[in-house]
Amino acid sequence: MPIPLTWVDAFADRPFTGNPAAVCVLEHPQPPLWMQQVAQELQVSETAFVHPRADGDWNLRWFTPEVEVELCGHATLATAHALWEHHGVDTTPLVFHTRAGPLRVTREQGLLQLDLPADPPTPVIVDPGIPPLLGTPPQWFGCWRNGYLAVVETAEKVRALQPSMSALLALDADGLLVTAPADRSEFDCISRFFAPKLGIAEDPVTGAAHCALAPFWGQRLGRERLRGHQASLRGGVVEMLWQGDRVQLSGAARTVLTGELHV
Repeated sequence: MPIPLTWVDAFADRPFTGNPAAVCVLEHPQPPLWMQQVAQELQVSETAFVHPRADGDWNLRWFTPEVEVELCGHATLATAHALWEHHGVDTTPLVFHTRAGPLRVTREQGLLQLDLPADPPTPVIVDPGIPPLLGTPPQWFGCWRNGYLAVVETAEKVRALQPSMSALLALDADGLLVTAPADRSEFDCISRFFAPKLGIAEDPVTGAAHCALAPFWGQRLGRERLRGHQASLRGGVVEMLWQGDRVQLSGAARTVLTGELHV
């Protein structure tokens, strides 16, 4: 029986920007090997697999082309968008049960709002492979859920990065998040995230990364509300509200295509 598939650009106010995610709406759970094979076939940064629960909530899992991930913000936003726009679901909020715990998505004034656990980074000794990757020693260095966090001096250095994928693969971490203060008044911080070990050379816009960036920059700037720009080729904007051990991320989403899996 065909399985509905929706391709959504998340954290995007227009198509072909933000971070794409494929959303498979299932009637019942499927084996992890099958879900991983689908993700490998689609070759998008994350593929989300969602199915209804008896209590009215939803079970949700995410796979990159290489591995299952514990938390994915943009694919959760994409899943909520797909359910609301294409599957006749009108429940608000939507509650997703995941490996990272229950996640809630609401919508207001055209934006989807996702409540996630905060992930404040912890300072660690600089990995010796980092300065050559960045072309300079980081101003601050630490770790978060998905790998290392390196702070560099300027936004221009973040935009200009062209790290070696082989050097990134040699790091003792799943990925590298690089950030700096923004140099444009409409943003508070700028970032890029590289994760070739997860099958993602550079993630276009990373919701989970902003769970680390919100407390990091919130503490330094003395603010709870922040606006981040992820400066990948596609680019995307993430609105952040840091509230202690939770972070609310907001952004728009756009459907790019709908179809069916015949497998």
